[in-house]
Amino acid sequence: MVLSDRCGRPLLNLRIAITKRCNLQCDYCHKEGEETTSCSRGTAEEMTVGEIGRIAKIAISLGITRIKLTGGEPLMRKDLCQIIERIASIPHLKDLSLTTNGTMLGFQAKELCECGLKRVNISLPTLNAEIYNKLTEGRIQNVLEGVESAVEAGLYPVKLNMVVLNGVNVDAIPDMMDYARKTGTILQLIELDPINVNDLYFSVYHKALDENERMLRQKALCVETRRYMHNRHVYHLPDLTVEVVHPTENSSFCQHCTRLRVTSDGKLKPCLMRNDNLVDLLTPMRHGASDEKLKELFIQVNDRREPYNKAA
Repeated sequence: MVLSDRCGRPLLNLRIAITKRCNLQCDYCHKEGEETTSCSRGTAEEMTVGEIGRIAKIAISLGITRIKLTGGEPLMRKDLCQIIERIASIPHLKDLSLTTNGTMLGFQAKELCECGLKRVNISLPTLNAEIYNKLTEGRIQNVLEGVESAVEAGLYPVKLNMVVLNGVNVDAIPDMMDYARKTGTILQLIELDPINVNDLYFSVYHKALDENERMLRQKALCVETRRYMHNRHVYHLPDLTVEVVHPTENSSFCQHCTRLRVTSDGKLKPCLMRNDNLVDLLTPMRHGASDEKLKELFIQVNDRREPYNKAA
């Protein structure tokens, strides 16, 4: 059984934010669309291993086959391996992945793979140490070690998430392509989202990727369209794969969305762009709700899913 919303979009993927905590301060981070304040980030109570595992099990029973753990920074949790083991043991799960800034991955990649993690997405906006520090307040060497360790551990594919920022790292795209080629990773070029950044920041740093797509199309041996991943294009070059993500400003992204989110405080979130239609899952769970009741909440939220951008 696979749930579909009223627009006929199947529900195939679940993103679970397991923490708000993060060891970096990236200005462009959309924080999974969660509302945050300067004084509250990282202080909310987190879901337990058992609660996260139960949510995942219910989701899989409803036809969801792919789960991604997000944050915040998931590696901030000392029980991350337990969370992965719990989810990985659930029958019928096809894919379990994690998105990370990579700064602590060098120490944990092998263990996470052994616990059942299949693959990782690593945020890497630049290879320039100074620019990286200005963007994140972190050390790029830690991330590069994380990439290397993830590849060596057999987490496949390792994807590099490069949020493209106008006037900051646009010229670095060729270098990032070379780096992905050398490391055997997949490069994802991602347009800046207008989420959890102010209007001025977005207007200054947003850069459309149309020109880059034209360049990639000319070089590609073939172009794949991922129908169930926002209809994004994947460019298979002779020795490199590059994905291009045009997010919420493009209607195809919304019309081909197959995702549901769980916020770090246990709320089901139908849309990255909205916080006015969330459904609390954690409170009923902690008050003894049955699995059937929780399934009903999932179905209720799925009915609330609709394209945010409905333009033709």
